[in-house]
Amino acid sequence: MTILYVQEQGAVVRREGEEVRVTLDTKVLARLPVREAEQVVVCGNVQLTTQAAALLLQNEVDVVFLSYHGVFRGRLMKSGSKFARLRHAQLQLSGDEGRSVAVAKGIVRAKLSNQRNLLADLTPLPPSPAARDASSPARRGGSELVIPPQATATLAQAMDGIERMKRDCHLARDPDTLRGYEGKAGAFYFAAVGALLDRGWSFQGRKYYPAPDPFNAALSFGYALLQKDISATVQLVGLDPFLGCFHAMQYDRPSLVLDLMEEFRPLAVDRVILDLVLSGKLKPADFTFTGNPERPVELGSALIPRIIQAYEARVTSPVLHTPSGERNTIRRCFELQARIFARVVVGDRAGYEGVVG
Repeated sequence: MTILYVQEQGAVVRREGEEVRVTLDTKVLARLPVREAEQVVVCGNVQLTTQAAALLLQNEVDVVFLSYHGVFRGRLMKSGSKFARLRHAQLQLSGDEGRSVAVAKGIVRAKLSNQRNLLADLTPLPPSPAARDASSPARRGGSELVIPPQATATLAQAMDGIERMKRDCHLARDPDTLRGYEGKAGAFYFAAVGALLDRGWSFQGRKYYPAPDPFNAALSFGYALLQKDISATVQLVGLDPFLGCFHAMQYDRPSLVLDLMEEFRPLAVDRVILDLVLSGKLKPADFTFTGNPERPVELGSALIPRIIQAYEARVTSPVLHTPSGERNTIRRCFELQARIFARVVVGDRAGYEGVVG
C-alpha cells in the first residue's frame, strides 16, 4: 500500500477510471491505482476533484489535508465511528480520573524511556588519545553523527533527570501532577537537544505557535506528519479522537490523538530531525527567514520533501513492538497501540503499555 503526498502547488488530483492521477497543467506528476492507495496527503494549494474524492471515499482511502507549511487541517472520511459501545466506554474512562491517570502513566513512561534512549544513542563514544579535542561520533548503527564534545555532560545530566522523572511519575495521583513530571523531563530532554546543536540553529527549547527557529520549525512539521498518521489509526479503530487520558480536554483539541503521539515523538520524529541535522543534511541556511512574527521561519519547497522522505523511511522501518514482542514497522505500531488503548477502554486489557525503542 502506498501513501501519496501531493506537494506541488497548483496541482490537481483527478480520477482516471480506477486510478488517481496528479497533474500540473498538462504534465502528469503521479499515477496510482486506487486499490494500492492507503492514504493521500494534500499539502497546501492543491485541488482535489469531486470525481477523485468520490473514488477515494468509495474505496475508503484516507485523505488528509495539510497546509503548505505542514499544519494539519483535517481529513476526508466516509463516515464517523460506528463503534457506539467503544465510544461510550471511552467516555466513561475519560470521566474516571483514577483509571485515566493509570493509562496516562503508561504513555508517559514509554515517552520518557524513548527520550532517554535517544539521548543514549547520541552520547559520543570516548575519543581516542589522538582525537581528544575533536567532536566524537555518536553510536548509531554504524553511521557517525558529529556531536559537540561539550554536549556530553549535558546529555548525561538529562538522561539522569529523565530517568528520575520516569521513576517518580508513579507517585502522581492526578493528571496535573503527572503532566508536571512529564514537563520536567521535557525540560531536561530539550536542554540536551539544544546542547547538540550549534548556535546557528538559535534553539532555546521547544517552542511553537509559531516556531521561532529552524529546528522548532522542522520538529513542528514532523509532528504534523505524525499527527495525521495517529489520527488515521484512531479513526480506523473507532475511537473518539477528542477523549484522551493525558492531555486535558479542550474545544477542538484531539486529546487522544495527542496522547497516542507522545511515545512516538522521540521514535518517529525527533530521531529523524536530529539525524538530518547532525549529519549535515539539514542546515539553518536551508530555511527561509521571513521577518513576519506570525511565521518567522518557513521550510520551503526544498525542505518539505526532504523531511517527508526521511519520516517515511523511519516509520516504514521495523522496530520491536514491545507489548507483543514482535517486530513491526513503526507505522504498524501506531495501529497496534490504538488497539491496545481500545482494549483497555473496554476492559479486555488491564493496563496500557507503550512501545519502547
